[in-house]
Amino acid sequence: MQTLAEIEQIVQHYHELGETLLAIEFLADQYEIKHPNLKGFEYGEKATLQQFLMTTVGHLGASQVIKIPENTFEYPVLLVVNLLAHEMVHVGQKGAENTILDKNEREWQAYYEMLFHKQFPLVPDAPNFLRKQFAQKGLDYYKRMGEGSELQLKYVKQKQEVEALLGDILLG
Repeated sequence: MQTLAEIEQIVQHYHELGETLLAIEFLADQYEIKHPNLKGFEYGEKATLQQFLMTTVGHLGASQVIKIPENTFEYPVLLVVNLLAHEMVHVGQKGAENTILDKNEREWQAYYEMLFHKQFPLVPDAPNFLRKQFAQKGLDYYKRMGEGSELQLKYVKQKQEVEALLGDILLG
């Protein structure tokens, strides 16, 4: 695998050529962020400083498309790679084989992946200020599962991992 600096240079070259979709495919290949339920990538809404969204679209049980902002690579590659992993988790969750109906559960699993890289182990950690945000968002979705619910009980050990990581980050 190439170094992060080499990858950033290649991505920057694609960005300068206006080849954002090729750049995202390159990152998916480099970090092995793949799922057979992915139909492909398309452009979505432009990212702003207040909002950077990638989205997974498609009917449950069908192939999915990940929409990315055309200006994706105006943002740090480590953020982009982690957001891509998040969305690829959703691609798998919406497939015919392992459909996860509850949005809170889907989001919890995707944020957990951004922190621990269990499905996509080549994905590098984002900087701690971003990991803190990922952990807090994940815990928000955990709370939305319902106090003491079966879903919360299913993920209680993962929640403890997230809380421990968040504590470590906050202690610096």
